[in-house]
Amino acid sequence: MSGAAANELADKAGLDLVKISPNAVPPVCRIMDYGKFMYDRAKKEKENRKNQKVIEIKEIQLSMTIEQHDIDIKAKNALKFLTAGNKVKVALRMRGRQQAYSAKGIEIVNNFCAALEGAGVKDKEPKVEGRNVVVILNPKNQK
Repeated sequence: MSGAAANELADKAGLDLVKISPNAVPPVCRIMDYGKFMYDRAKKEKENRKNQKVIEIKEIQLSMTIEQHDIDIKAKNALKFLTAGNKVKVALRMRGRQQAYSAKGIEIVNNFCAALEGAGVKDKEPKVEGRNVVVILNPKNQK
């Protein structure tokens, strides 16, 4: 129908004529209460923002000379982070001559990840980035 006829119908109903797809040929329009439409849309967007869960990345730092007891304590803290639903970034910093023994650093990080096997899953295998060995652990899905 023509635009004038559609405007006349909208006026009789006491509503607005809103172009849904103005670039189409012919343009697609709808008769609705535009104020209520915008209110409902804003309300839905606010609800969606409220329901979003923000996932943080917590970091645990290790060293090449770390002892087993220290690993256990740091694993316990990482377990808390994973059960809370956060990702955990495990970083092992190598200093000086330690950089020549990066395989030992990867082994330490793998042992740390093995201690968290029940709560977390490795995103990728540990990787040497400069003077750090880095791996990210994702929480296992609790269903």
